[in-house]
Amino acid sequence: MVVPLQNPPWTEGDPGRLAQALGPRELHLWCLSLDRPPQPVDTLCALLSADERERAARFHFERDSRRFACARALLRRVVGAYAGVDAAALRFRVADGGKPSIEGADGLEFNLSHSGGWVLLGVGRCGPIGVDLEVVRDVHDAEQIARHSFSHAEVDALLQLTPERRRETFFTLWTAKEAFIKALGTGLSMALDRFELDVDPIERARVRSIDGDAARAARWCLWCLRPRPDLHAAVAAPTPGLSLRCLGWSGQG
Repeated sequence: MVVPLQNPPWTEGDPGRLAQALGPRELHLWCLSLDRPPQPVDTLCALLSADERERAARFHFERDSRRFACARALLRRVVGAYAGVDAAALRFRVADGGKPSIEGADGLEFNLSHSGGWVLLGVGRCGPIGVDLEVVRDVHDAEQIARHSFSHAEVDALLQLTPERRRETFFTLWTAKEAFIKALGTGLSMALDRFELDVDPIERARVRSIDGDAARAARWCLWCLRPRPDLHAAVAAPTPGLSLRCLGWSGQG
């Protein structure tokens, strides 16, 4: 069950029903458990392609193999519902920047991120979307990572915080930057310090500037979220005026 820590609230639903409710200026964000999936693991794994099964089998640890298989199957289950295509029949393609899409589902955009035992999936019909998810943990070289990847203003703001808030803000910035890059769909061709974010407080997170251009940044929608106490999540889209609906699906798994 997703814990409602921040607006917009997280609500329970089923992709088969909610797919029809996706508005033209709306994004749906699903946070799903990989260790207690909403459907039995065998049922989900039956949706996988031969290539996905082969990739799952390469993991050394059974838990990692199962989580990967569940993430891919849940991607098929959710995106298939929105595309109106049988989940097992979905065919994916990958752009030059590494961003995936679905063959024959023009206009439907999605993005996936998973960390630990959770997966985050964003779906929309209003242009590119990027999502990122991170399990909260101790990062001993967080300051070094920040100095290497964040803007000077972001680093200065980070170092002024107490150690506890610094860790929280580090993860908020990191997930937001990853979501931004994924929404661009250009891989790592844009350095993380070329755009500046304001994520404190997270309820009013925004892209402050891109290459120093505030007007260009104002066209972006950015949400920084806490689906659970141990998770940081972010959603980014280069389309103004979007609304976000946050969803969980416990099912019977």
